[in-house]
Amino acid sequence: MAAPTASDTGETEDRRSRTIGRIALGVIGAGALYGAWALYDYQTNGRYLQETDDAYVKADAVTISSKLPGYVRTVAAHDNQVVAKGALLVEIDPTDYATRLAQSSAQVDVAKASEAAANAAIAEAQSAVGQAGAALAAAERDLAYLDGEVARMRPLVASGAEPAQAFAQLSANRDKAQADVAAKRATLAAARDRVASARAQAGQTAAQIKAALAQRDAADVDLATTRIAAPIAGKVGNATVRVGQFVQPGQRLMTLVPTDAVYVEANFKETQIGLMRPGQPVRVQVDALPDVDFRGTVESITPGTGANFSLIPPQNATGNFTKIVQRVPVRIRINAGPESRKVLVPGLSLTVEVDTRAAKSAIKAIRDEQDRVSSR
Repeated sequence: MAAPTASDTGETEDRRSRTIGRIALGVIGAGALYGAWALYDYQTNGRYLQETDDAYVKADAVTISSKLPGYVRTVAAHDNQVVAKGALLVEIDPTDYATRLAQSSAQVDVAKASEAAANAAIAEAQSAVGQAGAALAAAERDLAYLDGEVARMRPLVASGAEPAQAFAQLSANRDKAQADVAAKRATLAAARDRVASARAQAGQTAAQIKAALAQRDAADVDLATTRIAAPIAGKVGNATVRVGQFVQPGQRLMTLVPTDAVYVEANFKETQIGLMRPGQPVRVQVDALPDVDFRGTVESITPGTGANFSLIPPQNATGNFTKIVQRVPVRIRINAGPESRKVLVPGLSLTVEVDTRAAKSAIKAIRDEQDRVSSR
């Protein structure tokens, strides 16, 4: 076989160079095409997909506490136990409160007995008024009769037909009848006053009955409150109460977590929420389930940044201001079935991506609005 000549070697190098050049041009062209496509995809889609890993599973947990002081008799629910709404959680020893209820019931009976006595006194006073009225009427009739007799006898005595002694006796009887009428009127007024007094006593007794009934109702409520029931359905967490423990009003006994009502709270940067609106679709990735994508919906956006609702809000007018990108909490409703909710417990870390493409037109609407405002 003949050895390759110098001209053959040169031609081979030329072909190799041309091939490498074509490959390089192809690679550059493909890169440029991919870059153009990536830029177009970012401008039309990518910049509207807002993502954050500052997101967590949340639930509006309820802290269970006692309204009354006392010793714990029963603890019916324990950590991680699922309970239904209205289920017994804790029972406080009801002995003292049952005694108070019995005392209050006795006070009600005493007040009702006093009311019965007051009503009887009213009836008795009203009978006395009737008797005094009848006696007054009889005395007034007697007085009227004697007034007539005195008037009839006066001219007879003046003419000498009747003795003056008889007229004097008749006049004395008439004066006695007048005094008797005055006494009977005073007796009737006193009887009426006794009726008014008895009615006032009855009113006071009625008020005592209402007070006793209110105390009995309060004691009944306290007795019922010794049984602490679940206000919502959920799972018990962090139960610190024990049988025999003395608890104070307001002391935390356990926490009830509504596992069927979990949601996502995602904290987005202030530069990400310009087009974020309720109802937009959301993709959620849970660190505990990295191979599963959950779907959700933006439910609401907090009316303020997290710093604005902090215990000590920042005072940026003090002269040492440093600009920090603020975070805005966004509440997201997550679509998950019963099997998924077994894993989605409050506190889990998430990665959330919100699709804001549906709000593209909001940019133009905001610009038009500002132009109209500026032109006024």
